[in-house]
Amino acid sequence: METVYIDKNIDLVDACRKGSRKAQFELYKLYERAMYSAALRIVNHEAEAEDVLQEAFLEAFTRISDFRGDTTFGLWLKQITINKSINYLRKRKAEFVSVDGLEIADEVAEDPRELEWKVEEIKTAVRLLPDGYRVVLTLYLFEGYDHEEIAHILKISEVTSRSQLMRGKMKLKNMLEKKGARDAYKN
Repeated sequence: METVYIDKNIDLVDACRKGSRKAQFELYKLYERAMYSAALRIVNHEAEAEDVLQEAFLEAFTRISDFRGDTTFGLWLKQITINKSINYLRKRKAEFVSVDGLEIADEVAEDPRELEWKVEEIKTAVRLLPDGYRVVLTLYLFEGYDHEEIAHILKISEVTSRSQLMRGKMKLKNMLEKKGARDAYKN
């Protein structure tokens, strides 16, 4: 049985196919915040995220006839946004450390204190991660991609994706623990 996606915005998409600027504006208003957030988590620079957002919408509206409807418009747009974000990182020559041939554990042991860390502290710490760690961590944890998909998107091996995730999680955890220790020391 084939999965059927019901896109509640299909009428706007159809209107865009017919050239409606009003429909384009409506879709933009519906998705701009989510797409900007996805881009910002990857490129980690507000001006670049804004550029990615504009380029993603421009490409989506230019290629709207290519949208087949086998997913929702939002998922299709998100893929365009993520690809544009990755391209911006490539322009900056983000380096992804390869550790081919090493076996890597998929998950880092969970620390019960993680539950206590505040969302804003985590967001700030994620923004401070090196590009390679931040991008893989964002694609895996926030965007829901698996390592095979990440490897394909970033043109790296699955082992590299796994190692970047593991190292990113460890670095993030260390950053948050250090901040926690500094905060405790201040009190």
